[in-house]
Amino acid sequence: MVSYRVASASEYLVITGCGIDDIKLAKKAWILPGQSFRRFDISPVNYTFEVQAMSSEKLPFLLPAVFTIGPRVEEHEALMKYAKLLSSHDRQSNHVKELVQGVIEGETRVLAASMTMEDVFKGTKEFKKEIFEKVQLELNQFGLLIYNANIKQLVDVRGHEYFSYLGQKTQMEAANQAKIDVAEAKMKGEVGAKLREGQTVQNAAKIDAETKIIATQRQGAGKKEELKVKAEVKIFENQRDAEVAEANAELATKKAGWAQLAQLAEVESVKAVAIKEAELQRQVELKNALTQTEKLKAEYLSKASVEYDVKVQEANWELYKKQKEAEAALYEKQKSAEAQRLAAEAQFFARQQAADGELYAKKKEAEGMVAAAQAQGVYVGTLVKSFNGNYASLRDYLMIDGGMFQQIAESNAGAVKGLQPKISIWTNGDGSSAGVNGVDGSSSGALKEIAGLYKTLPNLLQTVEQQTGMIPPAWLGTSSSTPQ
Repeated sequence: MVSYRVASASEYLVITGCGIDDIKLAKKAWILPGQSFRRFDISPVNYTFEVQAMSSEKLPFLLPAVFTIGPRVEEHEALMKYAKLLSSHDRQSNHVKELVQGVIEGETRVLAASMTMEDVFKGTKEFKKEIFEKVQLELNQFGLLIYNANIKQLVDVRGHEYFSYLGQKTQMEAANQAKIDVAEAKMKGEVGAKLREGQTVQNAAKIDAETKIIATQRQGAGKKEELKVKAEVKIFENQRDAEVAEANAELATKKAGWAQLAQLAEVESVKAVAIKEAELQRQVELKNALTQTEKLKAEYLSKASVEYDVKVQEANWELYKKQKEAEAALYEKQKSAEAQRLAAEAQFFARQQAADGELYAKKKEAEGMVAAAQAQGVYVGTLVKSFNGNYASLRDYLMIDGGMFQQIAESNAGAVKGLQPKISIWTNGDGSSAGVNGVDGSSSGALKEIAGLYKTLPNLLQTVEQQTGMIPPAWLGTSSSTPQ
């Protein structure tokens, strides 16, 4: 019974039976008598596994994984393989699940056995990629494609607490490191606070000092010298007070034996004060002279600075003018060189075009010669085929068609012109006669037919031989009288 079947959006029809060599896949088809069909779903299926593997250190672990696997829809051959796989099994059947699980477990165990546990942890991404590629390579033979692979966290096998101990170790290390980080952060905070306070005080003092320095500098050179003299006087007074205190101390300790020396020291002290006063007066006068000198220097120096600036501006203008003139000359030379370069390029391009034209003409001439040679070859081949391979007939035809006999007659006529040659007369069998070199012997004139000319060929060759002593070449033919 004939029936029309249509598959849903995520299904295909696989048809077998009469008129189909292997199987036929279709979304909709007529089911003829003697044919059977089956629907199969092409939507991906999730397969959840817990693969038990062992690392290279002989440490067992569980690898929970979820693989989303389905047929490779865009390839017809892959769909054919998948249809054959599901011909006697459902896609949720244990057969298909065991097949996929066997491939995944086998490849995962082989890969895990070649890696240490540390490598598995550090290279989780690479580990997943390796499993994905190797499993996909095995599933290609069934027309299956891995749409997604989700590898979960590794789990301890019962009786082996490697991951739990490793986690405790990691937690303890993290806690200790956290304590160290907290202490270090606290230390940095306290040190940083003290450092900021010190920097604040230093910066404030620095700013105050700079402010005072600037204020002092703005008061003028005279005020500065006055403060310097007062400071020196104060220093001298402090030194004098120190000397007096020292003298008083020595006087108190050695009052009995040093009375005379104390009086002498007082006299010397008075004299020293007078000398010091004189020295200080001299220094004050010297400072005043220096102040006046600096003032005069400042006046003349400002005038010299103005003159110097004017001279510098004039020199800069002259230099700028010369630079512009040099740049203009350089620009002209560059333009001239550019024009010469363009002219040379134009001349080179013209020569190149002429050479290309000549080369093109030579190529076309060579192509014409090749075409002519090819046409001549086709022409000769056609003639050979027409004469059934008879090269003698072909030769005679080419000689007649090329006018060779007429050329021989004309050459002989030119050679004997003005002479009295020996005349031979013959007949061609039809009542007409002809003479050597085309001279007619009857009233009929020139030969009328090519057949007549061909019949006169032996007599013509014999006459040429008699009159000139020339023997025709072997390819042209031989007469009975010609010695072999």
